[in-house]
Amino acid sequence: MRVTRTVKNILANYESDNPGTKANLARILCTGKLAGTGKMIILPVDQGFEHGPARSFAPNAPAYDPHYHYQLAIDAGLNAYASTLGMLEAGADTFAGQIPTILKINSSNSWATTKDQSVNASVDDAIRLGCSAVGFTVYPGSEHALDLFEEFQMIAEEAKAKGLAVVLWSYPRGGDLSKDGETAMDVGAYAAHIAAELGAHIIKVKLPSAHLEQPEAKKAFEDAGIDLSDQAARVREVMRSSFNGRRVVVFSGGAKKGANSVYDDARAIRDGGGNGSIIGRNTFQRPREEAIAMLNEIIDIYKGKA
Repeated sequence: MRVTRTVKNILANYESDNPGTKANLARILCTGKLAGTGKMIILPVDQGFEHGPARSFAPNAPAYDPHYHYQLAIDAGLNAYASTLGMLEAGADTFAGQIPTILKINSSNSWATTKDQSVNASVDDAIRLGCSAVGFTVYPGSEHALDLFEEFQMIAEEAKAKGLAVVLWSYPRGGDLSKDGETAMDVGAYAAHIAAELGAHIIKVKLPSAHLEQPEAKKAFEDAGIDLSDQAARVREVMRSSFNGRRVVVFSGGAKKGANSVYDDARAIRDGGGNGSIIGRNTFQRPREEAIAMLNEIIDIYKGKA
């Protein structure tokens, strides 16, 4: 693993972390076809738990097999593979050392009646499985948000002490937020900032729309003349809200959509200074060769070749 100057500069932004945590963060940044560039693509597969197996895997039946996702991430040359306890346990030995893994420690499900998540795994599970990082979701705006923040603090403290990196899914929902508000520019930037404040090394948020949800924030955006004119400008504002770009931020792909929309998102992330994509259903719900071709195109976009 060659640690480039770009990666060293990113690691320097994490001033309180021990060498073990920085080494694991470097492993993620220095794996795959984007190794050393400061850009990354992560394959997340927690949708079976969140939405159910048929909704997640029936569009591409081989994806029911946990080994399929490990192999897809490896063959596509991605930086890391993130999944739940059972999914990682099902392939941890076969694929040991072949790609950095991220253990998603908490999850919700489609039957839940509150905006909350259960903790289903531990930091020690991540170490046992050879993971480079743990992942966690919080829902800013939810009635359970403060409890989720406290749960994350305990997980993150332990993970960092044991030399793991920490990835935080920060998804605003619940409370007084409208549906449009969940992806509003002011809300998305705030969610990214909360994740940085909570101590995440890698922040995962959704791409924001131009909508401004909160009256006080809308006034602040308008008074400051913050540019919301296109997706790249909005990504730039999310990065600025993440300690002025001192934290790694990746953007989720969302539900399956047309390939051109996926590529346009990647170009906006690149042009706005984002660190990359964490893209699941838009790849594993497609046939394998089509998914690899799509991921190769996104990699070329982040390399400035497309």
